Amino acid sequence: MNMTRSWWFPVVCGLAFVPSLLAAQSELASSLREASHKVRGTVGIYVRHLRTGETFAINADTLFPTASMVKVPILCGVFDKIEKEELDYHAEMIYRDSLLYAGVDILGSFSDSSKITLSKLAMLMIATSDNTASLWLQFLAGTGTTINSWMERNGYMHTRVNSRTPGREAMRSRFGWGVTTPREMANLLVQIREGRAVSPGASDEMYRVLSNIYWSGEALSEIPPTINVASKQGAVDRSRSEVVLVNAPHGDYVFCVITKDQDDTSWVHDNEGYVLIRTVSRLLWNHFEPDFGWKPVHGHEKWAK
Repeated sequence: MNMTRSWWFPVVCGLAFVPSLLAAQSELASSLREASHKVRGTVGIYVRHLRTGETFAINADTLFPTASMVKVPILCGVFDKIEKEELDYHAEMIYRDSLLYAGVDILGSFSDSSKITLSKLAMLMIATSDNTASLWLQFLAGTGTTINSWMERNGYMHTRVNSRTPGREAMRSRFGWGVTTPREMANLLVQIREGRAVSPGASDEMYRVLSNIYWSGEALSEIPPTINVASKQGAVDRSRSEVVLVNAPHGDYVFCVITKDQDDTSWVHDNEGYVLIRTVSRLLWNHFEPDFGWKPVHGHEKWAK
């Protein structure tokens, strides 16, 4: 596995020299590296505790496919248009059969000429990862070209929409719908969390949308259901990914896990990429909240989505 250096930046304010803290950081870093070695492919991980600055990285600046995580940049592009009053969040949209992207999407089951509000399209794109809704919203945002310009203006040098975007054909052949790095995708969620994406009001609503996810079987399954979490998942045959921002009692933390070139292309619960995401999420929750006293209930796998 191609792996760059990983590290922890210890906590400041007099805590950097506490032996037990350093030991816990070292143990976590070792466990994360061990988990990444179990995936036959390339792994990228980025972790940051927003209050302490505690950070861990493996291939954090390496390019990876976004898969459906690209829908977070699309969401930002849509909300930028809404903020400029070029779109209306509450407007009724008319669905046409020509918008259908073949699959099992909710929107794709609509009859031609059905009505749906723009806000519900955004919900479907993020919560259920509806591809038909996402491609429609990508177009409404001004296409990938406009979304990519927003990303560049906001300091994201690598995160881009490739699909249906002129000039991105070569990148699409390599990475699919979008491309990113673990660090940039995590930082995008932090920007939204801190009210710095588009506007404070837009960020607030985007964060609410990102906090209502249908696909809860991987990273979210290892976090107590009473804890608010903003996230987005992605998956294609040779790549599994998830970006997560946890509103934990002792301070928010963000992490992004992405794989590529996986040998395991199965679509089962124990796919190596899915196992990695669940393992990373569990390790981080137990590290940052060791005294919370929670673990997944027996038989929770039955309800995984």
